[in-house]
Order: sequence, then C-alpha cells, then structure tokens
Amino acid sequence: MSVRQVDVLVAGGGGFIGGHLAADLLAQGKTVRVVDVKPQDEWYQVHPDAENVQADLSLLDAADQATAGAREVYMLAADMGGMGFIENNKALCMLTVLTSTHMLQAAQKHDVERYFYSSSACVYAADKQTDPTVTALKESDAYPALPEDGYGWEKLFSERMARHFREDFGLTTRVARYHNVYGPEGTWTGGREKAPAAVCRKIAEAVISGRHELEIWGDGEQTRSFMYIDDCVQGSQMILASDLEEPINLGSAELVSINGLYSIVEEIAGIKCERKYDLSAPQGVRGRNSDNSMIKEVFDWEPSISLADGLAKTYAWVYDQVKRAQG
Repeated sequence: MSVRQVDVLVAGGGGFIGGHLAADLLAQGKTVRVVDVKPQDEWYQVHPDAENVQADLSLLDAADQATAGAREVYMLAADMGGMGFIENNKALCMLTVLTSTHMLQAAQKHDVERYFYSSSACVYAADKQTDPTVTALKESDAYPALPEDGYGWEKLFSERMARHFREDFGLTTRVARYHNVYGPEGTWTGGREKAPAAVCRKIAEAVISGRHELEIWGDGEQTRSFMYIDDCVQGSQMILASDLEEPINLGSAELVSINGLYSIVEEIAGIKCERKYDLSAPQGVRGRNSDNSMIKEVFDWEPSISLADGLAKTYAWVYDQVKRAQG
C-alpha cells in the first residue's frame, strides 16, 4: 500500500494551537496531515484542504501510521488544560509521555526531516516562581529540576527524550517552551480552558446576564504572561526551521496579575464587576514570566501582539460563543 507524502504532520491538530498552525501552513500552500484523538466534530477547526485523521497517537501503531510519509512533524498532542485541570489530573497529564515517546519513535523510523516538540513553561522549577514580582524565567532555570507536578514533569522528560533522539539517532528535534497561549477558536468552558478564555467567558456572562459579579481563583495577585496565538504560530515555525538545538522560551514578556487581566477585559467589555475570591481554588505558582533574552539574541524576534489587543480579539470571539450557547 502506498503512503501519501505530506509536507507537514500536525499531531494534536484538532486542538487550539494545532488548528491555527494547520490553517497557517495550508495558507502557505503546504500539504498537511492533521491527526487528533478527538472525534472530528469536537475539533476546534477542521480544514477541508488537509488530510484529517482521528487516531490515538499514544498507541505506537497509530503514531507509526500517522507519521509515515511526513517530511516535518509538529508534536502538539497532549492531555492538558488550564490550572484547574492539570492540578487535578496529574496521572492523565503524565500519560501523555506515551504519545510523546511513540511519536519520536515513529519520526525516527520514517526519517522525518524536522521534528518540533511543544514544551511548556510548566517545566520551570517551582522554587523560582514563589513571588508575584517574579524574575523572568530563563531557559537554564529548568534545572535543577522541580517542575509543575504531573504535567510539567512529563514535558521536561519529553524534552530530554527529544534531545537524546537527536544525539543518539540523528533526528533533528527543536523544542519551544510555550508560555500561556491564548486566542479565539480555543477552549473557553468546561474546565480545561486557560485563564484568558475563562476571564473572557465570565465577563461575557456578566454582560449578557446583567449580573456584574464574578469569582476569581486565589487572591488575583498571582502573575503570568500570555502569548497571542498568531505569535505562537509564527514563532513555532521559526524555531523548527532554525539551527537552535536547545529548548527556548516562546512567550510574551508582558507580565500581568490575574486581577489586572480581569481589569483589561472589563475595560474591553465596558463594565465593572464585583469580585469574590476563592482562596481554596487551584491557582498554580505565584509568578511566572518569560525571559526573552535568548529568542531576541538568536532570532532578533519576540512576540509582538500586546495583551490588550489579543484580549480584544479573544473576548469578541468568546462573547459570541457564550451568546450562542445561551440561545
């Protein structure tokens, strides 16, 4: 049986980042195979011009079949979500190691030219993230290792696996550590959504209902940086095409508190809400920001879309989803 050749395989392409990445690759005229474990009616975007496959890439045979004929691979597939999900599903997050490992094995077997692994800022040592006025995390701060329990350990292990496949087998691997990617066409409800989408949903619900009150997890003083999806898609392709062999941060250096995030979206929506704080809810580390010194030095590049601009686009999309869901 002949194997169809494609320029790019997007593993996890039914997800938020994968859907946007596949759209961009197709717009460049590339042939794309999109593979995701979810049924296609649950994909965030389905592109008719792509080869769309539902398959469980945690199974070696499925990973092998999906990778056959692909020149490049973007490995985005993972069982993950926002802080509420990853703090309460550590075993599920760590089981993604099967997908990460089997995709590397398949890429080696089929002589994939370039392999991109999407890691996470959750690999960084927790003891460097105890202050909301955090010093931005540079790439070397991943060691000595003390990553986010569960999800972060899987990401750090899989980074090392990608490195050793490069060193031992000659597979060209590139690794980017994503810092809180957000934007339209993503998870906005159900427990797996990230903070920007959750904030947009809560404020959209307040606007639509007229009840201008909302609940915030923690005291709202925890800090993060958030990268808009367009910057993520551009940066990922730039890193895969490069000669850089070490993991690199891919994130915005624009630090904001969760309270500040709510204030930005409130201004976009034109309302002010009464805030109630749930100090027992999952909230993650106290502070996390991306040190972009390496990406500026190596590529003379860093994300360019401001948080306010990205949130305006995201809020407009989430508002439409909330309105549609309420009929």
